[in-house]
Amino acid sequence: MKRIAPLLALAFALPACAGPKPAPGFEAALPPPPAAPKQADGSIFNAGDGYAALYQGHRAGKVGDPVTIVLVEKITTSKAAGSKSQKSGGFGVTPPATGPLSFIKPDSLKMSGETSFKGDGNASQSSTLAGEVSVTIVEVRGNGTALVRGEKRLMLSQGQEWVQVSGIVRLSDIDPDNRVASTRVADARIEYAGNGPVSRASREGWLSKFFNMISPF
Repeated sequence: MKRIAPLLALAFALPACAGPKPAPGFEAALPPPPAAPKQADGSIFNAGDGYAALYQGHRAGKVGDPVTIVLVEKITTSKAAGSKSQKSGGFGVTPPATGPLSFIKPDSLKMSGETSFKGDGNASQSSTLAGEVSVTIVEVRGNGTALVRGEKRLMLSQGQEWVQVSGIVRLSDIDPDNRVASTRVADARIEYAGNGPVSRASREGWLSKFFNMISPF
């Protein structure tokens, strides 16, 4: 029973680590509650909440306004390294021609050695992410920038997928359609992941990870 108990505990723990989960904190930001209506002051025109300047239109610029982030990420990296070393040496002693050691041949007291090493390494990686994710403005700052944050979740027949985006955008970079490229998002955090049978099949099993961790080769 003492041996079976740890196995049962591991069996119950495996479903808990079946796959990654979306990081919390990417829920849509809600606009602040409306302010109390102003009393009539006798002026002909009062700008209300629905007012939009002629040159600005209904461009996003307040907390809770939606903004579409156009994902145009493409990163390519490569690295190559190589090294080569070689060393050789020799040693020899000439025995006396007369005396008790005269029987030693000169070639018997010679030795030489040589070592060489050559190593090459190459690594390359290419990542591409395209699509659109609508987020909301969480905070508007005095320097003309805004903090945006949001996510998109997809429930598929073989699991769940999600895209989470957060970062800082300039309000002037938002076009009239309330869209901005991801390359213009500062301090961007973009996460694309999922779980389910397809995601689990692409990951290494826990037993294989254990043996790879203790393997000296």
